[in-house]
Amino acid sequence: MRMATSKVATPQATAVKLKAQASSEERYIVPALLRGLQLLKQFNAQNKILTGAELSRRLQLPRASVFRMLQTLEHEGFVERVGDSVGYKLSLGILRLGFEYLASLELTEHGKSVVQRLSDESGFAAHLVVRDAREVVFVHKAPGVIASFHSIQVGARLPAHATILGRLLMSDLSLEALKILYPESELESFTTQTPQNIQDLKRMMDQERAQGYSLSQGGFESGISTLAAPVFDDEHHVIAALSVTIATANLPDSELKSLIALVQSCAQELTARMSRTH
Repeated sequence: MRMATSKVATPQATAVKLKAQASSEERYIVPALLRGLQLLKQFNAQNKILTGAELSRRLQLPRASVFRMLQTLEHEGFVERVGDSVGYKLSLGILRLGFEYLASLELTEHGKSVVQRLSDESGFAAHLVVRDAREVVFVHKAPGVIASFHSIQVGARLPAHATILGRLLMSDLSLEALKILYPESELESFTTQTPQNIQDLKRMMDQERAQGYSLSQGGFESGISTLAAPVFDDEHHVIAALSVTIATANLPDSELKSLIALVQSCAQELTARMSRTH
């Protein structure tokens, strides 16, 4: 009686199969669109303004092709010329796309009413913040009735290591992970309260995580206080932070206790809402 034998794929056969699948998928890629997206990704915090010649060199494309892409992107509002120069920068069209994405996030949808509650009950500007690598990003805001200054806007970014918001959002990271994120020996300083190195940063993160909230009184910007609490997912990982911003560097102790309780309560409410959705 002949026994059935199962065929075991060899590494060579698997490689051929994966290559065939990749080739099949690449058939549906639009080269012109791909090049346009690659062009947009050349702009960043270190390269806010680029010329057509620089983009041509970076992308290894003819200048004429890059010029046509820039003209198309400028027509659609994604890049704009810098004055009368030959340089280009990202335009508001990119920001609109980003804001639409932020507004569609599940976290943002569940957080809107909580941020509004925090603003209404405190009287101060309230924010929902997430982390993008070494920066914190403000994804939702509710202006406060007491606000006597223009608080930070949606889409704004701040350095994570120098703000209590960033330290809360990074509080899950180990010292080894922090060293990968910040390989430099000294951290950029903004005020006397900015941690000088990874060890200082880790110590501050652990302390703020343990107390369940973070308070900065003039720690990043003089004359401004920020109070924040973390939002967690089902596995108790920090996924966001809720905060209020106050136009003073010295909060009275009589107000501080109730404000801390309010910020923590709102963060716990958003944590519960996110847990029910998964």
